[in-house]
Amino acid sequence: MANKDDERPEGQGAGPDGTQGPEEQSSGPVSQDGVSQEGQSGNNEELTLDDILGAPQNPDAAAQEAVLADLESALLGDLKRLQAEYANYRRRTEEQREREIERAKGEAAKGLLPVLDDLDRAAKHGDLQEGTPFSAIGEKIRTVAERLGVTSFGTAGEAFDPQVHEAIFQQPIAGTEVPTVLEVVEVGYRLGSVELRPAKVVVAVPAE
Repeated sequence: MANKDDERPEGQGAGPDGTQGPEEQSSGPVSQDGVSQEGQSGNNEELTLDDILGAPQNPDAAAQEAVLADLESALLGDLKRLQAEYANYRRRTEEQREREIERAKGEAAKGLLPVLDDLDRAAKHGDLQEGTPFSAIGEKIRTVAERLGVTSFGTAGEAFDPQVHEAIFQQPIAGTEVPTVLEVVEVGYRLGSVELRPAKVVVAVPAE
């Protein structure tokens, strides 16, 4: 009687010639679509950075990058224009603020001008003797004016300038080639770029 262990189902195990069946001859596991998984792994090569950078660019992506580049350039131009406008605004604001400060100081300094005129007349008459109380008071007043930034102008012998001199009298003098300040009746004062008062002068003019 034959042993049941020696019986093999048809199509399994070794054939009559000792060879294996078709299913056992396969070299590896088979995927669901019938393709060997080992064969698939051989085709999945890893891409390098050079492969990615050298790959042809999608036309739509290139067009989008061009639009973004134009937008970035326009925004950068707007930013530079705004920066320039802000810098000009700050400069104009600072200049206007300085002028307003000078005008405010000038209004305060104008109240000192009559006192400074009295001190000049007193000095010409010899009433400001050094060491006297009157002289000490005069020096303090002049110091206050200097701290405010008040400066005087107008001296005899300088060329007459109608922008800063006020001619109260013209005297023809032989040998005079150009109008010249002959005498300063009242000195002028300015504070920074603000003119507080022109200098009143007698002008020497060429004789005809």
